[in-house]
Amino acid sequence: MTRVAPPPATSAESERPDAPAAFAALLTERGQHLLERVREVTPAEELAVATRLRREHPPELVAAALGQARLRQRAVAKFGDRAAAMYFTPDGLEQATRTAVADWRARRLARAGARRVADLCCGIGGDAVALAEAGLTVLAVDRSPLTRAVAEANAAALGLADRIEVREAAVEDVALDGFDTVFVDPARRGGRGRVFDPAAYSPPLSWALETAARTPNAALKIAPGVPHEAIPAEAEAEWVSHRGEVKEAVLWFGGDAAPGRRRATLLPGGHTLTGTPEPAPVGAPGRYLYEPDGAVIRAGLVGEVAEAIDGRLVDASIAYLTTDAPAPTPYATGYEITDVLPFHLKRLRALLRERGVGTLTVKKRGSAISPEELLRRVRPSGPNAATVFLTRVADAPTMILGRPL
Repeated sequence: MTRVAPPPATSAESERPDAPAAFAALLTERGQHLLERVREVTPAEELAVATRLRREHPPELVAAALGQARLRQRAVAKFGDRAAAMYFTPDGLEQATRTAVADWRARRLARAGARRVADLCCGIGGDAVALAEAGLTVLAVDRSPLTRAVAEANAAALGLADRIEVREAAVEDVALDGFDTVFVDPARRGGRGRVFDPAAYSPPLSWALETAARTPNAALKIAPGVPHEAIPAEAEAEWVSHRGEVKEAVLWFGGDAAPGRRRATLLPGGHTLTGTPEPAPVGAPGRYLYEPDGAVIRAGLVGEVAEAIDGRLVDASIAYLTTDAPAPTPYATGYEITDVLPFHLKRLRALLRERGVGTLTVKKRGSAISPEELLRRVRPSGPNAATVFLTRVADAPTMILGRPL
């Protein structure tokens, strides 16, 4: 008999049956008191604190409180000071949108005229909170009993329970009558880690696209690495970075979205670049090198930046731009070039030693060697700093040395 392996479990499928009850205990007066007591417990202190608290409280409540305190400490990176009042699950925190990005998206929906939005696959409610704070009325839906309870608690903790209704249901079963907007954030993790194929999202991107067509406005969150050929022609695709790190891509429909347009948004500054992917000219390195933001690269808008700064690519296949004169731009980080050399580790080691470079920042595109391996092999030492780009110029392995502008 041929046996068929079951599909990877989602967080809802693998959820412990007693998890909602354990979480509910945290919301009681006793649980809240315990949460306050363990708020600043460090990982090194956990064992001793747990042993002491179990003399006064049920072990499962102590474990839940310590786990929640640990999650809140980690959540500060995404949610800032408000993390201390919020509730999380490990998967929910991992997959949650950071506040700055969620706020940006919510404000755009509000400007597009959204008023009543269905947040499908809402997770712990981070996006629902941002949507409500932007003035929208929100139905937040998740099929996990625990996740639903956490999202509901977050709405209450942040004073938004009157604007956010949280419902436990399969998103495929939700009627959208009366909603002018949908926001869908499908699960992109399975039992084996990240899911890159849009057809393997849960629910799949095809379902999300069909759902988007049923309301005047829609925003569908997808993986930043989605291939451009998977993006439907009727969507505007936006890539968002935060402090130089690409966080998400969103497909927009309705409102101010333009079919086929690509957008790169850089937060926290709010700089936005739009256009369609176009090739950039290619030429020899000049005096300055510009490294486009990752959102610009993912959106295919390096050519737009090249045109704006009168620049050119150092190689047709590499997203490094060069100019002969300084050309400040929010969409790329600039460096003054000091050396352009064929790739040669011994020559680089000798040059760094000659210049007393002990702090070496290594960046690479189109090079097989890793930054860690290069640092191990050149062993920089000295009081000075430099940046080296391991790349290709005219299809030849090249080292470009420089310093930030």
